[in-house]
Amino acid sequence: MTDSAANRIADLPCWKHPARIEPLSGGMTNLNFKITDGNECFVVRLGEDDPAHLISRTNEIASCEAAFAVGISPELVYHEPGILVVRFVEGRVFGEADVRDGDNLQRIVALLRRFHHEVPARFDQVPVMFWVFQVLRHYHNMLAQGQSAHAGRLPELAQIGRELEAAVGPVEIVFGHNDLLAANFIDDGEQIWLIDFDYAGFNSPLFDLSNLASNNELSPAQEQAMLESYFGVSPNHATLSSYHAMKCASLLRETLWSMVSELYSRVDMNFADYTLKNLTRFESAYAEYNRSYPQSL
Repeated sequence: MTDSAANRIADLPCWKHPARIEPLSGGMTNLNFKITDGNECFVVRLGEDDPAHLISRTNEIASCEAAFAVGISPELVYHEPGILVVRFVEGRVFGEADVRDGDNLQRIVALLRRFHHEVPARFDQVPVMFWVFQVLRHYHNMLAQGQSAHAGRLPELAQIGRELEAAVGPVEIVFGHNDLLAANFIDDGEQIWLIDFDYAGFNSPLFDLSNLASNNELSPAQEQAMLESYFGVSPNHATLSSYHAMKCASLLRETLWSMVSELYSRVDMNFADYTLKNLTRFESAYAEYNRSYPQSL
């Protein structure tokens, strides 16, 4: 933690007492700190708008407030440009194994269904659309212009993106979280809270579901259970084909996100290794999709 960050946090006008500041791990697009203010605890997130990753902090604020209004996310108590202050949730931050737990997965699916359908009524902002295939096009343009080390793969990956978009077909539109890493779920013993709305926006529910599955390496049986729980029926062949095409797109987006981060991110993280990890997972999922749904592309 730099002195300037500590001083900026300590000087925020929302504190009632001298703030005790502790860095928190995680955060690929921002810096996070736990603040103890007397008997109350908060999380401070430092992060500006990030055009490279299409992150608008104004949209993040509106999403956080809407999610709190429906009881899904902790309260946003203060914000100013580049800073969000939310109440600290005392609980267990999930790991991937926690998400794969059968009971937890059912609770997460119920939470997502509420988030998807209840947040729009509380979202007081010009709607933001997170369409993964447009995000892929944006990343391709950035990588082509930025002399990426992965430039040789871009034409092939762009063509795959176009094929996957056609394969997904018509979709329902809901309000999505769009970044369902395990660490964005916190269990306080009574409920699971959803946090971090950097990429929140209107999208297909298939993206959140496939993103949840790919980020947490759900087994095929767990994916089937997740889809049945979300939709209330066993998914038919067409739904499964669309879902698995979206899952490939989710993995491709994470891969290109990391490639772009290799060029532009200031976060201390080995993005080259993260790119390789996600590229390998994407290629595996895409090969399996072609085997299981050969007429879809």
